This record gives sequence, C-alpha cells and structure tokens, in this order.
Amino acid sequence: MRKTKKKNFFLKNNYLQSWNYLKESKNFIYFIIAIFFFFAFIGFFVSAPALIEEQILNFIKELIKKTEGMSQLELINFIFLNNLQSSFFGLVFGIFLGLFPLIAVTFNGYILGFVASLSVKNGGVLTLWRIFPHGIFELPAVFISLGLGLKFGTFIFQKKKLKFLSYCFFNSLRVFLFIVIPLLLIAAFIEGTLIFLYS
Repeated sequence: MRKTKKKNFFLKNNYLQSWNYLKESKNFIYFIIAIFFFFAFIGFFVSAPALIEEQILNFIKELIKKTEGMSQLELINFIFLNNLQSSFFGLVFGIFLGLFPLIAVTFNGYILGFVASLSVKNGGVLTLWRIFPHGIFELPAVFISLGLGLKFGTFIFQKKKLKFLSYCFFNSLRVFLFIVIPLLLIAAFIEGTLIFLYS
C-alpha cells in the first residue's frame, strides 16, 4: 500500500513539475511552432527548386524502402524510435546556441508542407486526413522538444550559466520522460497502424 502511494506521489509530482516547466518555457515552444508553420506554408504553396525537390523525393523513397515489408509492430517500433531519436537530439543539441532546433524545425516544417502539397496534387484534399491523426500527438511532442532545446541554448546569455544549464537539463529531461515519450508512443501506434492498413 505504501509503495503504491509513493509511486502515485512520484508520478503526480513529476507530471506537475513537467507541466510547470512547460508553462515557464511556453514562449520558446510558441516560437518553434510559428517557425514550423511558416516553413510548412512555404513548402505547401511555393514550388521547390528542381534539385531540392529531387532530394526530398529521394529522402521519402529511401524511407519507404526502409519500412517496406515491415509488420505493424515493426512499423510502430521504427516510427517511435525514429521520432524519439529526432526529438531527443533536438532537445539536447539545443545547447549549441539553439541552432540545431531551429534548423530541425525549418527542415521538418518545409518537408511537411511539401509532402502535404504533393498529397493534395495526387489524391486531393481528403488525403491529408492520414497525416492529421498521428500529427495531433507527434507534433506537440516535437514542438516541446525543440522549444526546450531552444531554451537550453540561451544559457550563454545567463549570468549564472552552469546553474541555468543544470536547471534546464534536468527539467527538460523530466518533461521528455513524462510528456514527450508518451505522446510519441501514441503517435507511433496511430501512424504505424494507418500505414500498415493502407499500404
């Protein structure tokens, strides 16, 4: 009984601290969201140069090749681990003045816009519904990771740099474990299931 109470207190306490840190970091997350949708808008409405378009299409083809023939469980696992790695690197590598999160969000936003535009051209607006279900969970997880990574990089402007760095690191890690990972698990399950059903 005591173990259960301690476990519940541990989980509740960490969730509360995670949400408090998210609220404190909301401006960084909002900034990442704004950049993402700005470049998604560009990717959707502005035609990419032939060379860039070719590279993006090759990237997508390689991704399709990797997942070809996978079972539903393998797909879910592949998607989850891929997103987990991207989100974690986006957070941790933010230490380099927040440059990595900014590059990552620009790239991901543009790719999403490009793929959405391609889907609409080939299959109509209704094809976008396949992107939205997992995006409801995946995008917030990515935005949170990159936003916290961006905040991480601002340690250079603080007076007490090491103290701020330590504070950001441990709080970001807590958010990653208690909020980001569960969101990525749900997103991977939805996306993996949809790909498996419609492939």
